[in-house]
Amino acid sequence: MQFKRHYSIIKGELNMAPLIDVVLQQLIYFMLTSSFIMQPGIRIHLPQAATTERMEEREVVVSVSETGGIFFEERQVSWEQLERLFKEEAAGGRQVTVIIKGDQQARHGDVVSVMDRARLAGLNKIAIATMPELER
Repeated sequence: MQFKRHYSIIKGELNMAPLIDVVLQQLIYFMLTSSFIMQPGIRIHLPQAATTERMEEREVVVSVSETGGIFFEERQVSWEQLERLFKEEAAGGRQVTVIIKGDQQARHGDVVSVMDRARLAGLNKIAIATMPELER
């Protein structure tokens, strides 16, 4: 006995709704994770201030850690090396802003000493880094 077979070709469809959902979830994920500003290197807890602003010039970052360590552009230096680096920056002939990232627990005298050495080298544009004050 011969049975009839009915073959029908069903054309598959690609449902776009789940694909769009996945893409939008990835977009949201990347937008949220990219908003966290990570500062690699030295762990510094900046004080908060309501009048924080961004600088748009050549910046030299000097960090003063809680333990009194001095870091020039994320590289630990001695006081003598810091003076030499400041003089090299001043001799470059370009406008340089020295940004001092002093830890909340750092000694005030260390931060003032960094400012004084920058001015003695001829770098008069000095800024102290702070974190924006959180809304209460």
